[in-house]
Amino acid sequence: MSELNGVMMQYFHWYNAPDGSLWNQVAEEAEALAKAGVTSLWLPPAYKGTGGGYDVGYGVYDMFDLGEFDQKESVRTKYGTKEEYINAIKKAQSVGIRIYADAVFNHKLGADEEEEVEATPFNPDNRTDTVGEYQKIKAWTGFTFPGRGDKYSAMKWHWWHFDAIDYNVYNADENAVYLLKGKEFDRNVDLEKGNFDYLMGCDLDMSHPEVVGELKYWGEWYLDTTGVDGFRFDAVKHVSADFFREWLEHVSHYAGRDVFGVGEYWSYDVEALHHFVETTDGKVTLFDAPLHHNFHVASKSGNGYDMRQIFDNTLVQDQPALAVTLVENHDSQPLQSLESVVEDWFKPLAYALILLRSEGYPCIFYADYYGAHYTDSGNDGDEHEIWLESHKFLIDKMLFARQTYAYGDQYDYFDHANTIGWTRLGNDENPGGMAVVLSNGDAGSKYMEVGHPNQTYIDITEHIDEPITTNDEGWADFRCGAGSVSVWLPKK
Repeated sequence: MSELNGVMMQYFHWYNAPDGSLWNQVAEEAEALAKAGVTSLWLPPAYKGTGGGYDVGYGVYDMFDLGEFDQKESVRTKYGTKEEYINAIKKAQSVGIRIYADAVFNHKLGADEEEEVEATPFNPDNRTDTVGEYQKIKAWTGFTFPGRGDKYSAMKWHWWHFDAIDYNVYNADENAVYLLKGKEFDRNVDLEKGNFDYLMGCDLDMSHPEVVGELKYWGEWYLDTTGVDGFRFDAVKHVSADFFREWLEHVSHYAGRDVFGVGEYWSYDVEALHHFVETTDGKVTLFDAPLHHNFHVASKSGNGYDMRQIFDNTLVQDQPALAVTLVENHDSQPLQSLESVVEDWFKPLAYALILLRSEGYPCIFYADYYGAHYTDSGNDGDEHEIWLESHKFLIDKMLFARQTYAYGDQYDYFDHANTIGWTRLGNDENPGGMAVVLSNGDAGSKYMEVGHPNQTYIDITEHIDEPITTNDEGWADFRCGAGSVSVWLPKK
């Protein structure tokens, strides 16, 4: 199965309960998800973070501890134990679902020991600008993993394996990024802040042979241990792009199969994504952050947004085979670091735009599918209670339409600022055709061709009750409600 014929699901959000239940939930839900039309799951980081059993996984401490060792005051991770993780993977794969592991190669946090080293402080907002003299600092850069010892890997991490940190024990109040002795910031990274190599924690030095060697070995170990089908790479704009091509080629060669890779390059500048694609020779797909941004803006703008422009300046428009399309993720959800919410009213329209078209590899977000309820503090310092609506009913309807009728030629009718539509004509194996029409304004309609004359169609979203029948040439006036989407399939 080609990845691009499938549907990915991000099977977590930032605020999943830290009760160790997620891996078991994956195992329990896998069969239902497969039947619904989900073909792959992106699971959260499965290794021990600095927050132990409460860490979402991005505060990486020990990548070899999958919930097996008593470290950071917990054996299990936020999501469960190593045994439960591997069982969930096997269960999902047994029903035809591929599993993508989350690989965080940019940084480490939660060191076991302090170390002295010389360093130069740089302005956090402009990493080309020094803000002090070359000096002796004390940093948390010694990772010895006392709870695991040498099992699986004997490597201990020290300051020379990193190129920068942002905390000096000797001057805890200084706001600076410290470039360590003999180091330089990676090239081939995003140019925001002058050079966006440094993100957080202890920033890995991707020019150090021991670091690169250990990460390649970890990839081999991870494939052998878990049997995953691919990887989602975190924060790729902060790491030299060449590394990901080299790493993915290495583990694919080791495994004797193509290992899928998708990167999180969170930039709304599509040219930055194109540069990453070029540097990695198209070996790594990317989440289409610019498309998410268009959805966010459209949802905030109501009928003032020109829907003819919804795909402008997006990766899926320019390089559809390398675009993983999404509506939301764990970083964009309310109260998170990259909060850029797609309003609930617009989400069904957005999911139609990623699930029912021929371009891109769509990714469903856990909190959009199941809904979510959580409380956290926002940027204003106040506590906020968040309720996210479940869109499972409509997403399942669209997954059914994708599996059964989203085939053949696609005709677009993007000729009105508020009401747009498209049709799929079907093929020999999947005849019947499909019509999709949506509006961000008043109720609307589109006169469109589905290629099937005198065929009656019904709106499976159940937004419109009355069926529509095509004329002798296979055309009909397909309708939708105000601020809504309708998906028209042949009546059986």
